[in-house]
Amino acid sequence: MKVTTIIIPLVVAALAVAIGYQWGHHLPASVTAQASGAKAERKILYYRNPMGLPDTSPVPKQDAMGMDYVAVYEGEDAASKTIAVSAERMQLLGVQTEAAQLRQLTRTLRVAAAIQVDERKLHVIAPRFEGWVRQLHVNATGQPVTQGQALLTVYSPELQSAKHEYQLALESGQDGLAQSALQRLRNWEVASGAADQAAPPGSDNLVLRSPINGVVLEKAAVAGARFAPGEVLFKLADLSTVWAQADVAEQDQGMLRVGQPASVTVDAYPGAAFTGKVSFISPVLNPQTHTVQVRVELANRDGRLRPAMFASVQLSTQKSSAAVLSIPASAVIDSGARQMVLVQVSSGRFAPRAVKLGQRADDYVEVLEGVAEGEQIVTRANFLLDAESNLQAALGGMSKESMPTSIPAATLAAPQPVHEHQH
Repeated sequence: MKVTTIIIPLVVAALAVAIGYQWGHHLPASVTAQASGAKAERKILYYRNPMGLPDTSPVPKQDAMGMDYVAVYEGEDAASKTIAVSAERMQLLGVQTEAAQLRQLTRTLRVAAAIQVDERKLHVIAPRFEGWVRQLHVNATGQPVTQGQALLTVYSPELQSAKHEYQLALESGQDGLAQSALQRLRNWEVASGAADQAAPPGSDNLVLRSPINGVVLEKAAVAGARFAPGEVLFKLADLSTVWAQADVAEQDQGMLRVGQPASVTVDAYPGAAFTGKVSFISPVLNPQTHTVQVRVELANRDGRLRPAMFASVQLSTQKSSAAVLSIPASAVIDSGARQMVLVQVSSGRFAPRAVKLGQRADDYVEVLEGVAEGEQIVTRANFLLDAESNLQAALGGMSKESMPTSIPAATLAAPQPVHEHQH
């Protein structure tokens, strides 16, 4: 009884498969002739990639996934190059377009920087003679000073000897000796009127004064300490102008030029921008970072910019002297091998167009070939439209010949064999 239960379903299934096979291969001749005639009436132009890729073939072939290339018949070629999208679908995808126009392209470069002292306005107080510090008049780092302000009073036996020698030579009329003593004072950067700097007049002390308006960056002088010739006692800086020092990547150095306007921002003053100009571009690259050093000079009359501040430099460069045909950079679909855009040919219809691109700016890119002025280019949701068109092409590539048009009812009704375990 159990053997009969297993054999009967197997026989029914085999008969169903046999009937379906014979039914599919013995269609009426009239139906076959009609199908052949319909295809014979149209001429095949070429075969296109089933996934919508830009690859065609004059003969039937398959792609790497084993999918048959889709035949394009005469009259279908123009339609296959456009994408039809309903108004509701366009609104759902958020499709936006913009006309290709003539524009002057500009590019903005933003780089990190640091505020530094203007090296041309650094001064040091370093006497060329030996002496001792008698008194400090400025005794704190960071203290502001004015031009001519007394910094310190010093005493130098060697200097006083030269001064007395000069005065005696003048009083005795010995011009040669006087000129020799005067030259020695000049070598020490002390003029013949050095006695005017003495405090009080006639004293052996000498007052050293600030040559600039600025601040004290470093103070090495200590009251009562001895100093050697050339020893730096004070380092002063005029901060009325400062530098923003930036390192620009090697590939961006082509857009740099001396005198170029720049805008500098610092975290300390949100929303405030300090304008300046590029005053220096290094003639050599940093071999470790492959960057070029750029210096922006900034006015700093109010003293808000302090050395060592972090900053951001923005440089704007006009990429083209004349207006060029350009489109938004967001409109370009770049596959790596080629660049394409979607052009709106009519309401709800878009055509993919290969383009040749030129120079790039912040938001726009120059178009050398492929688009005419005034054409509407898809700038938003273009990738969604492209993906949807490829999906439609893939579905269309599944030819009806590769799938059965119907499944015999007997096959659907055939019971599946049931295996029972024999115990």
